[in-house]
Amino acid sequence: MDDLKRLIREVPDYPKPGILFYDITTLLKDPVGLRRAVDALADHYVGRRIDRVVGIEARGFIFAPMVAYRLNAGFIPVRKPRKLPAAVASASYSLEYGKDALEIHRDAVTAGQEILIVDDLLATGGTAAAVAQLVESLGGHVAGLGFLIELAFLKGRDKLARYDLHSVLTY
Repeated sequence: MDDLKRLIREVPDYPKPGILFYDITTLLKDPVGLRRAVDALADHYVGRRIDRVVGIEARGFIFAPMVAYRLNAGFIPVRKPRKLPAAVASASYSLEYGKDALEIHRDAVTAGQEILIVDDLLATGGTAAAVAQLVESLGGHVAGLGFLIELAFLKGRDKLARYDLHSVLTY
């Protein structure tokens, strides 16, 4: 997967000094790299029952629908507050610099469905844990969590240890 890492631009001091930002837009514009990234996310779950793939706003929306297509599953968006038009369930979570929240339509998940959660980046694990909580609160079973990039030094995997977690690239 080193060839995929070479397609990701590293931007120092963004969004603030001391942060090294992994910009995936350079990978996304490469047709071969994009296909390999999506295949690497989906292949871990091929042959398993996955009913729906949840994508976390915003960059999870890039990968989750393509993974859902590969797995013959539906796609469910999880969004920032007040972006979904029907009744929602909400979960708050902590960030390094404060709190945030995410919402999912209450009718998006049916009890007993196998749900794969997909996002571009696993950092501290707070966002993914909040989404897993939302899925489970609606009766879904979290079949796994898939990430393009995992920042291992932030130990987000530890917060999600009870789930099947797959990351394509680790930094």
